[in-house]
Amino acid sequence: MEESSSGNMRSSEQGEEMKKVQEKSVKKRSKEEEEEQEQIFSFSSKPAEEEDEDLSDSEDSVYSGLEDSGSDSEDDEENDEQEVEGSDDDDLKAEPGQNLQEEEKKGGETDRLDEYEYDSSDEEDIRNTVGNIPMEWYKDFPHIGYDLDGKKICKPIRNKDELDDFLDKMENPDYWRTVHDKQTGSDIVLSDEQVELVNRLQRGQFGDVNFNEYQPQVEFFSSDLMLHPVTNRPADKRSFIPSLLEKEKVSKLVHAIKMGWIKPRRQNDDGGGRYYDLWASEDSSILANHRMHLPAPKIPLPGHHESYNPPPEYLFTDEERALWEQQDPSDRKCPFVPRKFSSLRQVPAFPRFIHERFERCLDLYLCPRQRKMRVNVNPDDLIPKLPKPKDLQPFPTTQSLVYRGHSGLVRSISVSPSGQWLASGSDDGSVRFWEVRSSRCMKTVEVGGAVKSIAWNPNPSVCLLAVALGSRVLILSPALADRQVLSSSEKLLSGQQEAESPEGAGSVTWSEGEGEELNQGIRLKIQHPKDVHQVVWHAKGDYLASVMPDHSSHLQVFIHQVSRRRSQNPFRKNKGLVQCVSFHPVRPYFFVATQRSVRIYNLVKQEMTKKLQANSKWISSMAVHPGGDHVICGSYDCRLSWFDLDLSTKPYKMLRHHKKAVRGVAYHRLYPLFASASDDGSVIVCHGTVYSDLLQNPLIVPVKVLRGHVITHDLGVLDVTFHPTQPWIFSSGADATIRLFT
Repeated sequence: MEESSSGNMRSSEQGEEMKKVQEKSVKKRSKEEEEEQEQIFSFSSKPAEEEDEDLSDSEDSVYSGLEDSGSDSEDDEENDEQEVEGSDDDDLKAEPGQNLQEEEKKGGETDRLDEYEYDSSDEEDIRNTVGNIPMEWYKDFPHIGYDLDGKKICKPIRNKDELDDFLDKMENPDYWRTVHDKQTGSDIVLSDEQVELVNRLQRGQFGDVNFNEYQPQVEFFSSDLMLHPVTNRPADKRSFIPSLLEKEKVSKLVHAIKMGWIKPRRQNDDGGGRYYDLWASEDSSILANHRMHLPAPKIPLPGHHESYNPPPEYLFTDEERALWEQQDPSDRKCPFVPRKFSSLRQVPAFPRFIHERFERCLDLYLCPRQRKMRVNVNPDDLIPKLPKPKDLQPFPTTQSLVYRGHSGLVRSISVSPSGQWLASGSDDGSVRFWEVRSSRCMKTVEVGGAVKSIAWNPNPSVCLLAVALGSRVLILSPALADRQVLSSSEKLLSGQQEAESPEGAGSVTWSEGEGEELNQGIRLKIQHPKDVHQVVWHAKGDYLASVMPDHSSHLQVFIHQVSRRRSQNPFRKNKGLVQCVSFHPVRPYFFVATQRSVRIYNLVKQEMTKKLQANSKWISSMAVHPGGDHVICGSYDCRLSWFDLDLSTKPYKMLRHHKKAVRGVAYHRLYPLFASASDDGSVIVCHGTVYSDLLQNPLIVPVKVLRGHVITHDLGVLDVTFHPTQPWIFSSGADATIRLFT
């Protein structure tokens, strides 16, 4: 009795202690839920420290409001409280069933304990009780599910953006093994065992590491022949009695065979294989009417040379046989050597019979016969329709005059604006003035050096000539005009030099001719720092440009004003080696040709407006159309490029008519003609009509090749120019002559 009473007292004490623990845990849980509610709905009134904690990447901050009594911290607190109270918690944990039974025996004196609190199942602690459903259903709701008490679990405040995710990815070493759980909204860090399980499943291995997939097979039946069967059941009665269903089916088949409804299979008596004609069902008329049908070629009938007793003229001689053996088999007219036999019995078998038939079969099935529709095109239709040269007259065709008197290379020629006088400069150190119609030398000026270039002033109201000689440019007044023209020329030359010289012009000095030079007509001398290779006038006759090709200096082009006697360098930096320059005939444009391109500058705006790519290796000469919209360039690689400035920066036409380097090109002022001079001793005259309609391309037709100059020291025609008013052309060559073609 004492033992039973002491046991009852102990059980009652344990029940009271359990009740106290439960009440504390319920109070604590309700208190934490209230705090969580305040955290979710009144987060604006948080202290600064809690806000900093919420911004962290911990589970509590990311998923505040989902904490339950199953967290580790709460378990620790409960354990601490239980240890302080000094109760026998180990007994409670060890024997929960015994305590429950004792409580029930007391007749309900205390409340029933939670049957899930000491659940020892292996399931995870899933605090969200919505079950295994798609979490997208809660997408438009403020909560994400319900907890164990049936209360709504509000969605977490996920204030992590892509930047936070990136920083977490960079700094968190466990980022790669962190998985987001949609059901609970928390981030779960996988353990090493779980990562290993995932890796094994990805490799197609078994999830259990200890599972042996190569374990020995369990032999359910032994291989030994046993005396008694596995089942010793006697056979059925139906195995000895004929089946009535089968009898019915057989009788139906016999009746159908008798009535002819079912025909038995016939056995083929012939022992050999079956042969059939592949083309038996084909109609010859259908093949003949087929559009792509071609009959197989037939072997030609044999001739006399294939006879066993051919005539003597078909037999090969020794020379013919030797020639036949030297030829390629495909080039032989006869594939065999004709032979003669006295009788047909002596003819041997054809040695290549099988090879020939085999090759014929290969031709039949490897070379499909197909009718190729040949397009009968007249070759003349492929050539563009060009007008006849007779319809493009006038143009120079014959050599009329030869101007002789120079003893060296005539490098440059120029015609006066009136067309009456012709000036020429030569390597013999002289400048000669010729009368065009009579080829008479009217005046000779000795300049004392090889003349590289000369240019007659295009203004008809003055009579001046510019001569490039070494590093000097001479302004000559030949006095081959009336008094009014001479007085205007003197007025132009009498200008005073300005005191202030532009930048870069300090290396150019102006001086007047003196003594004997003045008597010869040399009025002005312009000294340059380098050798001058070309001089060219502006259309108004006051400005003069000179070219000094030099890689080491930016002083390659100078523009001189004669009336004010001043010079200027228009370019601070030259892009390439300048070969030649030219003024636009109407507009304030300046053309500068380097080795591979032509740059067009606007003199008013002082900027480059266009760059033309010549597609040639080295430009030698350049000429501008009188209209100003077209340019031709000759090059040392035998090409002539026609540029349409309104069309493209690349050549509209490339003419390759010359065999050697092109030395000079020229346009006619009035007629639609242009010409090119080359070292091959010829001058090619072309018709080039430029239409006012911008949609119509220029018509370029070569009309005449003029020859007459003798090639000297591998040099032919050095310069070419047109008469200002007549369809005549002048050419100067290395043979020290000047020729007029009319």
